[in-house]
Amino acid sequence: MDRRRFLGSVAAAAAGAGAASLAACRGRPPELPPGELSGTSFELGHRLRDADLATPDETREVPVAIVGAGIGGLAAGWKLANSGFSDFLLVELESEAGGNSRAGRNAVGSYPLGAHYLPLPTREATAVRELLAELGVLQGDPRALRPTYDERYLCATPQERLYRDGRWQEGILPQAGADAAERAQYRRFFEQMAVFRRRRDAAGRRAFALPMALSSRDPELLALDGISMRDWLHAQHFDSPQLHWYVDYACRDDYGSNSATVSAWAGIHYFACRDGEADNADSDTVLTAPEGNAWLASGMLRSIEARVGERLLNGALAFRVALNEGRPQRGRVTIDLWLPAERRTLRLLAEQLIWAAPLFLVPHVFGGEPALGAAARTYSYAPWLVANLTLSRFPDDRHGAPMAWDNVLYGSSGLGYVVASHQQLRVRPGATVLTWYRAFAEMAPQQGRVLLRDTPRAVWADEILAELERPHANIRQVTTRLDVFRNAHAMARPVPGLIGGAARQLFAADGERLRFAHADVSGFSLFEEAHFRGVLAAERTLGRLGIRFNSSLS
Repeated sequence: MDRRRFLGSVAAAAAGAGAASLAACRGRPPELPPGELSGTSFELGHRLRDADLATPDETREVPVAIVGAGIGGLAAGWKLANSGFSDFLLVELESEAGGNSRAGRNAVGSYPLGAHYLPLPTREATAVRELLAELGVLQGDPRALRPTYDERYLCATPQERLYRDGRWQEGILPQAGADAAERAQYRRFFEQMAVFRRRRDAAGRRAFALPMALSSRDPELLALDGISMRDWLHAQHFDSPQLHWYVDYACRDDYGSNSATVSAWAGIHYFACRDGEADNADSDTVLTAPEGNAWLASGMLRSIEARVGERLLNGALAFRVALNEGRPQRGRVTIDLWLPAERRTLRLLAEQLIWAAPLFLVPHVFGGEPALGAAARTYSYAPWLVANLTLSRFPDDRHGAPMAWDNVLYGSSGLGYVVASHQQLRVRPGATVLTWYRAFAEMAPQQGRVLLRDTPRAVWADEILAELERPHANIRQVTTRLDVFRNAHAMARPVPGLIGGAARQLFAADGERLRFAHADVSGFSLFEEAHFRGVLAAERTLGRLGIRFNSSLS
């Protein structure tokens, strides 16, 4: 069966569903849908490990180099361009900018390959609000207590639901089977999170702010970084299995790790840091689009290009960085790049370097900087799997709450799926894309990476469809394509000791010629953190260059 033409024709879709049903009746499993297995650049990244790259054959001088065009790098470029500074170059390994906020596209529409929403930004996230105002999504004063947001980006209702025991419920906090004692624990848990959300220290800082750098340094609060979130729950006499599942799900969703391996500081931060409000939406509403957070990445790139022209060099692997190397380059940072499309190397000499790539690359790239390499090796990274299922129509559903934007399966290895076309609000939905996520929190990160590397797409496709058959009996019949995207080092894991540790503080410092601008500097991967780190690095860089600017962070 030609499933590409099958997608484009309603008649062919009906015929395909019938053929698949007949195959199932005859005892043969339906044919797996076609698709691709892709991901971050495994092969190019491994060139760093193999260290077989040639000496550069060209040298360019640039005042500011930004390595990494994910959200942190784009935010740094965005702030430099907004400040009237144009002498910088953005360097990116992948074929397009965006990092974890990239998107895919097909005949049905756009869909995320990673991050897919942004909570209503807090008042502390001033730079994020400034960006949203520039993009026309936040309307009015970006520093207002309750701004108005463009309705097209406010997640349409219903926003989330949970599948358990053959039925869908509204929301993802388990309700069915929760007795009076468990519900009392629910109330007590959220009351404690509300106390943390309201708490201020003597300096007026919030206990848990977003961005996290603005959080209180109270020793009592920092001590929470020394234990796991699961241990904190037990210490507070929370023993409800359903509450533990809910908190564990939150940790897997934001941190790629379970509550036993996430620090209590990070776990509580998830629940206590978000207090953004809107004049035209409930506080728990999120901002989203069919392509996930790619609209934010592309918006920053467009803003840069509109102000200072093209500044992005794609497909370039930074394989060597040296500070203060040699007398002729004294006062410069040397960055050697491998350009695989041209099969040659390029050397950049920069006055200032903003490293906005993940920190796990640092030990392989920064020569003569053992302290940085040792600090980076203390980090641990969660692997991640994203699958996009293109459907000829919405699948049959079980009883209970109707299809939502975010659909979670209780007790599943996956995190559930989001509906890329949810914002389109069609009365009778046609073809759509479901974006399914999995964090390998049940195993050691290296085991997850080996699994990602060695598992064929067909195996992933069959496992994903088998999982989704629980709530959608005909998912195989209506799936016309299934693409799998692998990210071996998707996000830093905020394990106990990382947030308050010396290694993270080293990367947060302002160097003479070098500063780090990836979300890893915060210890976990959130859009707000990456954006803050990029803007902060840009403002520090402008300060080092003696250039006046209006701060986006005060």
